Amino acid sequence: MTSTPKLSTASRTLAPGATETTTALVVNGEPRVVVADSRVTLLDALRDRLDLTGTKKGCDQGACGACTVLADGHRVLSCLTLVAQCEGREVTTIEGLSRDGRAHPMQDAFVRHDAFQCGYCTPGQIMSAVALLAEGRAKTDEDIREFMSGNLCRCAAYPNIVAAIREVADIGGTDARV
Repeated sequence: MTSTPKLSTASRTLAPGATETTTALVVNGEPRVVVADSRVTLLDALRDRLDLTGTKKGCDQGACGACTVLADGHRVLSCLTLVAQCEGREVTTIEGLSRDGRAHPMQDAFVRHDAFQCGYCTPGQIMSAVALLAEGRAKTDEDIREFMSGNLCRCAAYPNIVAAIREVADIGGTDARV
């Protein structure tokens, strides 16, 4: 059975000289089509056109990691990725981590370890942490700190973030769904 991809319904106003592109991608397991100015970022497409506001806009320059999502299982900064570059790719946002109404083990660990304060960076931290485990780079706390260094937390919850990642790595290894 095939399903019809959902089209973004946001209004489309193009700047003079801009080119409109149509991008088909899979977001959180669901086929989607985004028609947008070719300069629209993945972050803006997710938030403004697909109504997935869990991904946060932080610095909008790729320095803070708040906008981290997974593209084909690899972490990407959605503020530096054009949606047109995502043709045919599978994108996972924080909304796509839970399964059957159950939070992802990393989300549960962040709550248990109080690995957030204001919570603004938390979606990006969790997405990077999930990728970190899949990359097999959570062997030591030093590894975790190094490979999470692209995600900044202005509340400095870093020790709790490392503890949450360590717990999931110890329980499930690279398969955090175990």
